[in-house]
Amino acid sequence: MADKGKLTIDAKGIHYKELNEMIENALNEGYKEIDLINVNGQRYIGDGLTFPDRKLNIYGTPGNDMAAFMNGLTIEVFANGQDGIGNTMNAGKIIVHGSAGDIIGYGMRGGEIFIKGDVGYRVGIHMKEYQDKIPVLVVGGKAGDFLGEYMAGGRIIVLGLTLKEDEEITGLYCGTGMHGGIMYLRGEIQPYQLGKEVKVVDMEEEDHKFIDKYVTEFVKLFGYSKEFIMSKPFYKLIPYNKRPYGKLYAY
Repeated sequence: MADKGKLTIDAKGIHYKELNEMIENALNEGYKEIDLINVNGQRYIGDGLTFPDRKLNIYGTPGNDMAAFMNGLTIEVFANGQDGIGNTMNAGKIIVHGSAGDIIGYGMRGGEIFIKGDVGYRVGIHMKEYQDKIPVLVVGGKAGDFLGEYMAGGRIIVLGLTLKEDEEITGLYCGTGMHGGIMYLRGEIQPYQLGKEVKVVDMEEEDHKFIDKYVTEFVKLFGYSKEFIMSKPFYKLIPYNKRPYGKLYAY
């Protein structure tokens, strides 16, 4: 199968099922990059696809559950995203040049998500990792309530670059039920915002290296000043217990 370069698909007025069939067919035909123009709420774009060396450029706002169960693909959205981006994704990279909705990275098992702006509620819940597969979610703005709820693995970085005076970097119940993974917040979080299963601990050298790597990538994608971002301290959140609900189960 010969590589065919770039293809443009006009999504205007096309039902999501037909659009997704067109995308998959084009990738199977060998197109390395696809521009999707006039996207307006079509759901399930990129779901379940395994094309690690291919890219979708989305112009417009995709619908819910973009990149669910994705096994390898780069998707770049030049607008806002909706709910469920990266739902249970296994691999690949997602870049959103705007804000995104709720449950971003739900059950995410691998890959990377970069959101330039804010995200909604229950972002990063049930994230998990296995051996060398460590999913990473980077948010440029702020997050809503229940960030990292029941998080079992992976990494979340929240930069708070959109914060206005008196705004908090995340909402309430941050890390509720968390039993794995790490969150890094660029800014202080108050005790009343935390779930009882999570605590703030001192940063280590490996944490600084990890943050530096992903801030460098964030700046490359979205054009912020790395010096400005790194001038503010980060706070590291981890769970108290790897099995917080163990006593609820019979042995």
